[in-house]
Amino acid sequence: MKRGEELELDVQGFAFEGKSVARMDGLVIFLQGAVPGDRVRARLTRVKKSFCEASVLEVLHPSDLRRMPRCRYFGTCGGCKWQQVDYAAQLAFKRQHVVDALERIGGLHGVTVRPTLGAEHPYYYRNKMEFSFGQRWRTAEEMRERSEAVHEDTSSEWALGLHTPGRFDRVLDLDECFLQSDLSAQIVNEVRRFCRERRLSVYSTRSHTGYLRNLVIRQSKRTGELMVNLVTRDDRSELMSALSDHLVSLFPAITTVCNNITERKSQVALGEREIVYHGNGTITERIGSRTYRISANSFFQTNTEQAERLYNTIRDMAQLGPEDLVFDLYSGTGTIALHIASEVSQVVGIESVESAVEDARRNAVTNGVSNCHFILGDLRETLTRREVRLSGWRSPNVMIIDPPRAGMHEDVLRGVIEIAPERIVYVSCNPTTQARDLALLSVAYRILDAQPVDMFPHTYHIENVVSLSR
Repeated sequence: MKRGEELELDVQGFAFEGKSVARMDGLVIFLQGAVPGDRVRARLTRVKKSFCEASVLEVLHPSDLRRMPRCRYFGTCGGCKWQQVDYAAQLAFKRQHVVDALERIGGLHGVTVRPTLGAEHPYYYRNKMEFSFGQRWRTAEEMRERSEAVHEDTSSEWALGLHTPGRFDRVLDLDECFLQSDLSAQIVNEVRRFCRERRLSVYSTRSHTGYLRNLVIRQSKRTGELMVNLVTRDDRSELMSALSDHLVSLFPAITTVCNNITERKSQVALGEREIVYHGNGTITERIGSRTYRISANSFFQTNTEQAERLYNTIRDMAQLGPEDLVFDLYSGTGTIALHIASEVSQVVGIESVESAVEDARRNAVTNGVSNCHFILGDLRETLTRREVRLSGWRSPNVMIIDPPRAGMHEDVLRGVIEIAPERIVYVSCNPTTQARDLALLSVAYRILDAQPVDMFPHTYHIENVVSLSR
């Protein structure tokens, strides 16, 4: 096989990171955008000894699982990569991803993996969206329109929207999006129009100059409160005041407007300095019986409805009782700890990020919860029998573990096994690193079952909850 060669392929399934899989003469071929059951014409883009990659040129016979994407930017935008797949099939494929990770990476066979808990609302589910200002990526249709135009509008050279796949220097100009809300899309369009009228510059990752960087919209699903946060390179208070007044007059649902200012070169939508122009700079959200105050830079689960289902799943799989002492590892802003607090005697959250610990303590006070205690510390140092004893706590009989995508450090895994809680619930947004860690825990624990939860419909991402017993 040679690069550039065209083939007809029968698509057999999905692989990791949402790529589809076909085979020819025993060689695995990975494709983007194909659906299992499709027959496609594809061109090889990469040829290796053990695998190939190909791009789909034409769908010759569509799969029964293929659906018409709702969004006209599908395929160009880097957001919803599975909109062309039936949602029930998405849930089945995500469950299979968990099974494959447990078996192939963890060597764990026979684990009961329940059907994926799907979202009641697979569109308009996000409570936070980060839009980028940047150099515009033109679709094929826009390129045709541009070539036919008599006069070119140079003010539209920059874009406000989402990045195209693999191109962090190019942004797709979006005037609609089905991830957050129709109101969110209207705000994006109005901010773009306001900034273009004033010919404002956008930040360049090459020259590190320019004013506009990001537009972040946070919208509570339970209280209706809405935050608009413009991230810029410098402070232009008169301009921001005008933008704030303009947006609030057009969209009364906006409850706060702020400006985060940063000179950092990274493309993270965070500011070192914040100025609030309307409201108090925060919104509130509810999960279960708890209320959380969210600032512009606070971490919070982006799918409120599914986060509540996830936390209920954690609570149920932990089999909690009124005498339980629970250690919540990687406790973040305390949302899991607070959600289960009324079911147990005490919860001790351990987190290495100081601002998250401060948020967790504040959330506990706001909700009148007195049996949650949050500790700032590195788990590699604090999670030993000696350190737990010195801190004055007895050994926990339940642990809830929710690490970052990279999973748990081996020292932390050894600490868990040394402390030996009766029950463990391991939550992960990355089934591959979770499976690796579970293989190490399985020397001392029996894996009971797994429950995938779909936090991000129309993407290949999946959250997975696993229960273990000593």
